[in-house]
Order: sequence, then C-alpha cells, then structure tokens
Amino acid sequence: MKSITITGSKRESVGKKAAKALRNAGQVPCVLYGGDEPVHFNAGELAFKGLVYTPDAHTATLELDGTTYMAILQDIQFHPVTDRILHVDFYQIFEGKEVTMTIPVHYEGNSRGVRNGGVLRKTFRTLRVKALPKNLPDFVVADITKLKIGDKLYITEIEQGDWKYLHPDNTVVCQVRTSRNMVEDIDDEDEEETESTEATEQAANPEA
Repeated sequence: MKSITITGSKRESVGKKAAKALRNAGQVPCVLYGGDEPVHFNAGELAFKGLVYTPDAHTATLELDGTTYMAILQDIQFHPVTDRILHVDFYQIFEGKEVTMTIPVHYEGNSRGVRNGGVLRKTFRTLRVKALPKNLPDFVVADITKLKIGDKLYITEIEQGDWKYLHPDNTVVCQVRTSRNMVEDIDDEDEEETESTEATEQAANPEA
C-alpha cells in the first residue's frame, strides 16, 4: 500500500479556541491514537489532499518535530457547508502488528448479464480487511465478466492476497439483477454458433 507523507507540528493547546485559531491559519488540528498516549498535532490543509481526495486507500507517514509515525486514517470531520477539513483522527500502526482497515473495491470487466439488459447492483463499495501494514492493498478487484443475469459474486471469488476479509464467506459483493430491458441471456459461444448455422443455411439455399 502506498503511503502519503504528512509533515506537521505537535501542539499542546487542545481547546476549541486553539483549534479555531489553527483553522483560521490554514492548519488542521489532528490527533494520533494507538500509541502509549495520544499525540496532538496540526498540519496544513494541502497536506491531506493525497490522503483524503483519492479513490484508493493509503497509509500515512507522519513527520512531527523530528519523530516519524506510521498511521492510518481513522476519522475525518468536514465543515457541513464549505467541506473544509475540520479535524482528523489517525491510528498508529506498527510494522509487525496486524491492522484492520477499510479498502475500496474496484469493479472490473464487462458483465454478460449487463450486456443483456441486467443491472449490476454493487452491495459493497468497500470491504474490511486485516493484515500486516506491508500487505495492505490499495484496493481489491472484483471481476464481474462472467456474471449472467441472476448471478452473484461472493467475497470468496474476488481478489485474494496476504490479507483476511473480515466478512463471512457467503457475503455477496455484487449481483446482476433483472430489469425491464432484459433480453434472453445468450452465451457468446452460442451467438457464434447461431451465426455460423445461419451462414451455412444461406449457402445451401441461395434463393432463400
């Protein structure tokens, strides 16, 4: 998994007035949990661009006054009107200790069922996984190519790696549902065979 470096400064003042002053100065108040004690710090708004505004998951390398911490994003608060980042919580991670994280699902492939008028219903857009930090994926792939109308894709059928999915094996990640625009679900091989048969019949009966 890729890591985004965020450079900040530790802070001792943690009240509302101090947080407001930081935001007015273009800084974001943050807290790092998971260690011996919480670490309060602040960093510039632009430092979070590569971590927050991305479709993939990333770890964070926090460089605070000469000390480096590995962490993952735990919670983030946005202003309800301006969408500016108000506060960020991080959770410290350690190289030899497994961590739980929410990972995005990338759907790939051209489903037969969708081509025949079905509708792809994505039950999950993210999944919870557990792994060592070095084995965490940026995203996991769900290949929907073989799904016909009525088919379901279970979590055991998507990308597997050096991580564990924290969902039951019967979890349905997505499925192709019927719709009003549905047509008969014909296999690609059946289509080729039909075209071949029609061509043979036309050759045998040129006047038809």
